[in-house]
Amino acid sequence: MEKKEIGKVTHYFGKAGAATIRLTDALKVGDKISVEGAHTNFEQVIESMQIGQQVLTEGKAGDEVGIKIKEKVREGDTIYKEIE
Repeated sequence: MEKKEIGKVTHYFGKAGAATIRLTDALKVGDKISVEGAHTNFEQVIESMQIGQQVLTEGKAGDEVGIKIKEKVREGDTIYKEIE
């Protein structure tokens, strides 16, 4: 399975279990991502995404989107999307 870098974590909200990601490429609900950093390495499927209070199905390069995240992430962690 190939993967492509699509963004970086800019903020983590521990209580909400969510992270803000600055996208460098498109990301859609349903995409499988991996989050990698010095202390981070896990995969998950994107179940929801939003900008502010607006729910999205897709984000594009340049967007800062919020996603639900299943494990702790850190600012600067890299987000990769799996490509079939």
